[in-house]
Amino acid sequence: MKYFIETYGCQMNVHDSERMAGLLEQSGYDPAESDRDADIVVVNTCSVRERAEEKLYTRLGEIKELSRELGRDPLVVVAGCVAQQEGDRLIKRSKGVVDLVVGTQQVKMLPMLVTEVASTRGPQAEQFIVDGRPWRGDGRIAIENPYEDPSFPLGVVRRGDPVRAYVTIIEGCNDFCAFCVVPYTRGHERMRSKAEILADVREAADSGRREVQLLGQIVNHYQAPDDPSCDFPALLEAVHEVPGVDRIRFASPHPRHTSDRVIAAVRDLPKVCKHLHLPVQSGSSRVLAMMRRRHTREEYLDLVARIRAAIPNVQLSTDMIVGFPGETAADFEETLSLTERVGYHSIYSFKYSERPNTLASKRMVDDVTDAEKKRRIMALQSLQRSIQSDLFQRSIGTTHEVLVDATSRRREWELTGRTGGNTVVNFPGPPDWLGRLVDVTIERAGPNSVGGRAAGDPH
Repeated sequence: MKYFIETYGCQMNVHDSERMAGLLEQSGYDPAESDRDADIVVVNTCSVRERAEEKLYTRLGEIKELSRELGRDPLVVVAGCVAQQEGDRLIKRSKGVVDLVVGTQQVKMLPMLVTEVASTRGPQAEQFIVDGRPWRGDGRIAIENPYEDPSFPLGVVRRGDPVRAYVTIIEGCNDFCAFCVVPYTRGHERMRSKAEILADVREAADSGRREVQLLGQIVNHYQAPDDPSCDFPALLEAVHEVPGVDRIRFASPHPRHTSDRVIAAVRDLPKVCKHLHLPVQSGSSRVLAMMRRRHTREEYLDLVARIRAAIPNVQLSTDMIVGFPGETAADFEETLSLTERVGYHSIYSFKYSERPNTLASKRMVDDVTDAEKKRRIMALQSLQRSIQSDLFQRSIGTTHEVLVDATSRRREWELTGRTGGNTVVNFPGPPDWLGRLVDVTIERAGPNSVGGRAAGDPH
């Protein structure tokens, strides 16, 4: 029996897929090359982006057509945040395509549920209901939050990246920003133990992964449940001491939890990359208040100034939403001016779209037209391209340590890696440099990456 997992969304979803793969292999399943030769197809979904549900149903239609073409009927599982959000509605609306819906807290149950569904071939759904209202009917099952403890068996994860390892330190979120669906799909905030996190990091290092990325919805809110003295900066210090780890990254910190101690840890720990992804979402204090972000424009800019004073070579990235309900043209101009003032190396920008169950969907009118949202995001992206291009041009002639993480999609002889500041660098080199650190002198700049030449032997 073979399985195939396709993943949409964030790094945490990627890591959840690695967990599901490990659990299925531990239960005797083998990975398939594609959905064409799989007995089980798992679609691991994300509900953050616009039209996530429609994209899922389109994909399910493709799976149905493929089944007809091949004359075989794989067991279809929908997992992740859309599964959590939609529950048994997915089974009803898919009209016989979906066999199993697995919520975000039921990953550990996947092999057992697959076995159960395969034996009966009756559709089931497993879902964690945040507000404590489980449902039951039509032979489907709902279990109310059976896995409060976010621990996971050591060594089960089948890591898909040969260079870096994702390690979740927090599950869920308690902030309830007005636009965000995460608290409703991932549940309330739950911390993994320091001991378990460090065991994961050691296992990753022992398997040859040189970079560790610590994950959490608000990663810098971490407080170890098994060590009252271990907050996020202390955890960074502990991970820093693990032999074999050369780089440490984390995503995503919240501005209001980015304390001077966090800044000092990034500055003082050599293995911690000098890159901070610091989501701001808007440049307008008025819009930030409506978003329930709990920080102002002025507080954010003060934080950026303190970070830059402490870590002059730091590179910053952010998330930005345009067209939030009530955002005026003047508010958007403040977003543009903040973007220009900070000088981000990269931005993830989104047009606001109403997400189910969020405070904005319940209490606000989506009053910015699609045409205006499109105009604003194009203006923001144009400004960012200009800033980014200028920063990349200024890097020509400098030399940076690059961790090689892939061969280029364009040329077989070209390697791709990232600097500590998270800039993508392309340069010529042999495939056996994958996973090694190379000093690269930057010789050219493109819109999204830079190119150069190795300045020494890899190490």
